[in-house]
Amino acid sequence: MTSATRQPATPAAALPARLIATDLDGTLLRDDKSVSARTIAALAAAEEAGIEVFFVTGRPARWMNVVSDHVHGHGLAICGNGAAVVDLHGGPGAHRFVKVRELARENALTAARLLREAAPGTVFAVEQTYGFHQEPDYPKLHMEIPDNLLPAEELLAPDGPDADQPVLKILAYHPSLDPDAFLTLARLAIGGHANVTRSSPSALLELSGPGVSKASTLALCCAERGISHEEVVAFGDMPNDVEMLTWAGQSYAMGNAHPDVIAAASGRTVANNDDGVAVVIEQLLANRLP
Repeated sequence: MTSATRQPATPAAALPARLIATDLDGTLLRDDKSVSARTIAALAAAEEAGIEVFFVTGRPARWMNVVSDHVHGHGLAICGNGAAVVDLHGGPGAHRFVKVRELARENALTAARLLREAAPGTVFAVEQTYGFHQEPDYPKLHMEIPDNLLPAEELLAPDGPDADQPVLKILAYHPSLDPDAFLTLARLAIGGHANVTRSSPSALLELSGPGVSKASTLALCCAERGISHEEVVAFGDMPNDVEMLTWAGQSYAMGNAHPDVIAAASGRTVANNDDGVAVVIEQLLANRLP
């Protein structure tokens, strides 16, 4: 297993960037979920210069239509906070799963039980490779109709709905807790049964397999390409980006980023609505000129 813990090494500035890893919501995308013309041009210029671009997001594969039209080169994206590597070339509805790092159902059941005990009132939804299921009391947080409305214990049972499909992550929502307090509580309650993070402004947590994160899956993808962490430039705005920003040789918190992200990143750029990713890419490419 490739480590996703950054090790002391040559300063990042001494090595040219070979891969750009960017979050989507609140980072590459503007608040209206669009990709600006400036950002599209910057991504294309990076690929033209030989720098790979990875979209690294908490989104499931079926929500990647927002960037499918802007795929260049390899066209791979890391989805579900590291739970899947997806080939976007097929377009919406035809994505191919290249790598899946599932959350074992036994772990998911244990994590749900422990979290419900620690925070009564928590409700759950389940993300699979091709399915989405939720408990009856889970609020309508997503623009889609769930495949099933059942208690988490039934959704995650060995013979539950779509039992032949891997579970990528479970979502845990609490109606009244502070989002950061809920995250801290969940990590203490669940321990090593799952990796817990969040990307929503509400008290909505995302639970993946132990050790599964944006950083660990990105590290695997980079190792396959012979790319070191010093050659990676990463962008993010929320707690689910922290590990990736810590691991990458150069990392940028958006101007609209969560305080934990600002603390984790080695640099800072302007907000997503001001094309903060494009601003940095343009500077990186300018610095490469002889």
